[in-house]
Amino acid sequence: MVEKRVINAQRQRSIQGSFAFIQHRFLRDGFWQKLTTQELILYFFLILVADGRGLSYYSYDKVCAITGLSLDEYIQARDGLIDKDLLAFDGRIFQVLSLPGKPVKCESGRVPNQEELYARNLVGARRIRQAVQSR
Repeated sequence: MVEKRVINAQRQRSIQGSFAFIQHRFLRDGFWQKLTTQELILYFFLILVADGRGLSYYSYDKVCAITGLSLDEYIQARDGLIDKDLLAFDGRIFQVLSLPGKPVKCESGRVPNQEELYARNLVGARRIRQAVQSR
């Protein structure tokens, strides 16, 4: 076992103010490997800006401006994260979800139709309402 020691004590990280976290299981259980680069960018951005319940209210134009994602990349990443059961979205609010038991396999390259997108947003809205009401 490698002994861990602080290399630079003057620059040691400490938690101050708000705090974002990601479970080590995200890497260990293969979630990282299942995401595209754009999905990783959006996922980590939403983790950083979310409150303690995983909620954030950033608009798509603000998300794109900060992350450098194009609108098409943003939409594909958002929908990919929803398909992989990592994110809920009701059209204006994001919720980063707790990790599912294992990474969700998705049909690669398949573009959902309008009815599926509408249904997905309704499911996302229901999940968010349930989470808020259970508090």
